[in-house]
Amino acid sequence: MVIVADALHTQIAHARAVATAGGDLYVSVKANQPTLYAPLKHLPWAQVPIGDQHRDTGHGRRETRTVKALTLQTPGGIGFPHAQQAVRITRTRMITGKRTRETVYLVASLPTPHAQPADLQQWARLEWHIENRLHWVRDVAFGEDAHRARTGTGPAVAAVLRNTATGFHRGNGETNIARATRRANRRPHDLIDAVTSSYPTTQ
Repeated sequence: MVIVADALHTQIAHARAVATAGGDLYVSVKANQPTLYAPLKHLPWAQVPIGDQHRDTGHGRRETRTVKALTLQTPGGIGFPHAQQAVRITRTRMITGKRTRETVYLVASLPTPHAQPADLQQWARLEWHIENRLHWVRDVAFGEDAHRARTGTGPAVAAVLRNTATGFHRGNGETNIARATRRANRRPHDLIDAVTSSYPTTQ
């Protein structure tokens, strides 16, 4: 069993729980996790050959995703339990003549024989499909990346609140969550009325 998840689950307790259950974890690491992010970023990536590369085109967009994977000499040696591979995925996009580049770092508890670069590429793409629908909204519209809550139930509670707000707006037919959130911020009583009006008034 391989669990592919976003940085919310890049937690020591999660890694140990998955390993205890006999599973493997493949998770991304973001800059708001500096004790793990910095060592990953400064690995000798320039010396690592490209393991897999995939190109997509469509809707006026060209995207290239390049995967490099590095086997850790000691499992968990990067500072994350059971981690056996460090992964760097670079996404280069060309949209209407504008080029953007994004680098993502990940850790995997699977050894190379069980997780080749092509596998790591495919699994990351599946997770990013969810990112595009929900997590991108949380990161950009709700500033999740900048949120500093990383202990206890704080991250999970914050994620539930963001998901609830996103679901509420989508349920009302909103396609632009950022715009809907700004409107709700300006008129908070409208949101409260919408949530409470479906409940009968009791005497």
